[in-house]
Amino acid sequence: MSSVLKLLLEGERLDTAQMAQVLGLSESEIEGELSRLQADEVLLGWRPVLNPERAQEGIVRAVIEVKISPERDGGFDRLAARISRFDSVESCYLMSGAYDLLVFAVGNDLREVASFVSERLASVGGVISTATHFMLRAYKEQGHLLLAPGDGVDKPAVSP
Repeated sequence: MSSVLKLLLEGERLDTAQMAQVLGLSESEIEGELSRLQADEVLLGWRPVLNPERAQEGIVRAVIEVKISPERDGGFDRLAARISRFDSVESCYLMSGAYDLLVFAVGNDLREVASFVSERLASVGGVISTATHFMLRAYKEQGHLLLAPGDGVDKPAVSP
């Protein structure tokens, strides 16, 4: 991974002078607002949008549906927090519907993710069942289309 990409992933962003120029505000106003957003835990970090096929070769992503039994006095929150602390877990959401948690996990290969699910996740007390879906290809990430020119075109245009 390039050092620039690594730096971006670790949280680099526009500096306050650049933000002030774009927004037409003073740097002190920008710094104050950023401090407030961080203190209120609205702003938790900075993350670029990556094309996974080009940026992270060898990384396997999975979506895992997890059914859990809510705990007395803790409901789903304590179990969700415990599952969220695993290093393999990128994101974890409480859901309505057929399962309780939606977990996004990563690993270096299929075996690593499968091992995480079977040995670590499924063995957590309160986990009733899991269903793992491996991501094969991303088409859109955080509002950005990842298609190359010509992708997604079913047939050529017809002219009269």
